[in-house]
Amino acid sequence: MGIQMTFLGHSGFLVESGSHAVAIDPFLTGNPLATLKADQIKCTHIVLTPGHGDHFGDTIVIAKANKAEVIAAYEICEYVGEQGISGNPGNPGGRIDTPFGWVAFTQAFHSSSYEGRYMGMPCGIVLHMGGVTLYHCGDTTIFGDMKLIGEIYRPDVACIPIGDRFTMGPELATRAAKMICPKLSVPIHYQPMDLLVQTADDFKPQGVEVKVLQPGEHWAYDV
Repeated sequence: MGIQMTFLGHSGFLVESGSHAVAIDPFLTGNPLATLKADQIKCTHIVLTPGHGDHFGDTIVIAKANKAEVIAAYEICEYVGEQGISGNPGNPGGRIDTPFGWVAFTQAFHSSSYEGRYMGMPCGIVLHMGGVTLYHCGDTTIFGDMKLIGEIYRPDVACIPIGDRFTMGPELATRAAKMICPKLSVPIHYQPMDLLVQTADDFKPQGVEVKVLQPGEHWAYDV
């Protein structure tokens, strides 16, 4: 059992196990560091954190091409439903069973809108697939319940924003990683824009392995 992950750049991933593939925050078009195009993404599901363009990204194109279900906040699912796409809505505290495992939503301290439209609560997500539990924090600052999320879900992998300005920076992200206490942490949400931190050099949580990924990089996590 295990998962294969492809880093799409910024906050995006393609997570695969068996016959299922989940795209998380597939922001490719307009992302200067992306190495893949939307028509190269093959997936059965799409999971979104906030509704902002740098997360919602190519969701519509990818979902239609793959007939993929979108799992996201209620308001995001309302929007994609208007585009003829199947949505599976939830909100922080909720859990959704899926053919590949389950998705749970956590709180995230941020905002969420798309082209001027309110997209509901911003969320973090906990994805369980292939026997692996992955916590994608979404866009957020540090908050005390990260420790509780770590205790409840015991994530194998945590994807943690470090870019500063719009999320926590490397110093707060380092503390967040120690609170969550995953086996492996992946820094996200940095580099593509000049306003964001450009390297992960200052993300150094003691006792937590850090894996810095480059856009397009593939790796496997086995259990």
